[in-house]
Amino acid sequence: MNSIMVQLAQIGALIRKELLALVKDPSSRAILFVPALMQALLFGYGATYDLTDAPYAVLDQSHSQASIDLLSRLDGTGVFKRVANLTSPGQIAKVIDDGAALLVISIPSDFQQRLAGSQSAALQVILDGRNSSTAGTASAYVGSIVASYNAMLGSGAQGVSIERRAWFNPNLESRWNMMPGLIGALSMLQTLLLSALSVAREREQGTFDQLLVTPLTPMQILMGKAVPAILIGLMQSTIIFLIIRFWFHIPMNGSVLSLYLGLVTFTVASVGIGLSISALSLTMQQAMLYTFLLIMPLTLLSGLLTPVKNMPEVLQIVTYANPLRYGLSIVRGVYLEGAGLGELAIQFVPLLALAAVTLPLAAWLFRHRLS
Repeated sequence: MNSIMVQLAQIGALIRKELLALVKDPSSRAILFVPALMQALLFGYGATYDLTDAPYAVLDQSHSQASIDLLSRLDGTGVFKRVANLTSPGQIAKVIDDGAALLVISIPSDFQQRLAGSQSAALQVILDGRNSSTAGTASAYVGSIVASYNAMLGSGAQGVSIERRAWFNPNLESRWNMMPGLIGALSMLQTLLLSALSVAREREQGTFDQLLVTPLTPMQILMGKAVPAILIGLMQSTIIFLIIRFWFHIPMNGSVLSLYLGLVTFTVASVGIGLSISALSLTMQQAMLYTFLLIMPLTLLSGLLTPVKNMPEVLQIVTYANPLRYGLSIVRGVYLEGAGLGELAIQFVPLLALAAVTLPLAAWLFRHRLS
């Protein structure tokens, strides 16, 4: 019993030392708070797929009352802003290539005649596909406007009635999908960086060898390095969570307890990766390089920006080793869907497996990666 208490006291002293090293360094204090605050605000305002300004050009070869009526519906939305009236098909490529217009509406010369003869009149929409999300949204907007125009033409006729209902995001605001994911994504960036620098910093300062000759075992050193990074990761997740909930007023449907159980598991797995990087690195520069090299693929292959199921099968297999994939599933499931622990249990298994591999690996590397 006494030996256990001594070991816990040793680990506690190491944890205190790590926290003091972070808190007393002015640059480290800034890293702890400022990035999470700024990134949450910037992503909340900037990372949105809602279409509010869609510049478009028109190639109207009909010059008829029918084409004028249709285009007036586009202009009257307040979303579509006409930036050019083209006179020939050869001008289409330039406005798209230059980024002057998100889309080009091309109306054929027989547009009104075909409508008057109860025939189908083709309307060509050329989209700038370099931003597929925005282009897809713009295309859907045009489709809805054309549908209302068709309804106006067929007065007295019963048209198709479409009823829409969106679960988990009634207003289809992209912010509701993006922001909860940032609870995991932004905190992982800082957690990986801090844990990756912990051992590398001591190696660079020449104090890590002294730590190894103390009575502390590699596992105790691991715990002393891991706990501060986990606490800081949870603190940053809390900052982002509070901004999302009370600044952007995105309602939460699930349990706070379920959310934090998921965040703890996710953060432990992330810290395991960070400490493995730190144990492999001989200098802080190497640790930072490895971290930034890893963070981009982890983010892109997490499902934060695009669904994992839309990725190629090879990349979908790679995502099984990505803790952020499961962290996002847990956070979004709890926050937006109100899912419970029973429904999310399958997401905890890979995170626990990753932690079970990376943390012992880091402890082994502490002792054996000496040069």
